[in-house]
Amino acid sequence: MNLPGGGNKSLQLKADLALLGVTFIWGITFVVVQNALDSIGPYYFLGVRFLLAFLFLGAIYYRQLLKLDRTTLQAGLIIGMFLFGGYAFQTVGLQYTTAANAGFITGLSVVLVPVFSTFFTRQLPGVFAAGGVILSTTGLAFLSLGQGLRINRGDLLVFFCAICFALHIIMVGRYARHLNPPLLATIQIGAVSLAAFAMGLSMETWPGQFTRPVWIALLLTAIPATSLAFLIQNSVQRFTSATHTAIIFTMEPVFAALGAYLLAGEILTARQLTGCLLILGGMLLAELKGEPAQTEIQRTRRAEAGGH
Repeated sequence: MNLPGGGNKSLQLKADLALLGVTFIWGITFVVVQNALDSIGPYYFLGVRFLLAFLFLGAIYYRQLLKLDRTTLQAGLIIGMFLFGGYAFQTVGLQYTTAANAGFITGLSVVLVPVFSTFFTRQLPGVFAAGGVILSTTGLAFLSLGQGLRINRGDLLVFFCAICFALHIIMVGRYARHLNPPLLATIQIGAVSLAAFAMGLSMETWPGQFTRPVWIALLLTAIPATSLAFLIQNSVQRFTSATHTAIIFTMEPVFAALGAYLLAGEILTARQLTGCLLILGGMLLAELKGEPAQTEIQRTRRAEAGGH
């Protein structure tokens, strides 16, 4: 898309703001999901959540789904498996490690995105983008870590979660600009639901009834935090870079902390507040001083054209 003057930069800014809104939705719903998991297994919760999201998008885009082509189906399934991998490794890992460790290690996807992106662009990220990644990662450490980080089986599983989320961001950026974004979002959401139900059938017991916290969590997450969130991501990420997306997504623990304060009365310590400020600083460094995202996208396209 060629726009005169600063058109590309304007599209990038709008895309970044939309992704920031997605991150806010994800972060603010953390408390209600945590409450729901007292009454339902995590895999069954994910299965129902993503099923409702799939049905919602399917009802809107059913005409386009009837014309679904093999390329979009394959891309959606690939992206969906990375998305499910992120949720699955995180869920299982939490059984063997602390939430603080899991939060920080999941945030390592911010570092992994530009690292993995070098395989597509064949160039290292810009200095300011790298600085934003480092600053944001340091902020995540301040916000999430306790007195120490112990390496155990759970930490390793959550590290695989970070890898999956990083690859999900990269794959969305790579496929979304070539394919139909609503169809791509719908297929990957459906893939997560199927995989989650398969895991739930083998590992969990279906709840006798859905409690009030479960219904509240499903209503808040199925449509706003899943259908609309991934639809927005698949639609706008073509106008920004994977590195920008990853840095923006580091705001999720900040919004989660805000939600915990507003909904559960949890108060941030001085160290956690410092982490929030460092994350914001990392975002601003990458956004205001970094290389335009369009340039990174153009490099990726040239690499792909070269047969990578």
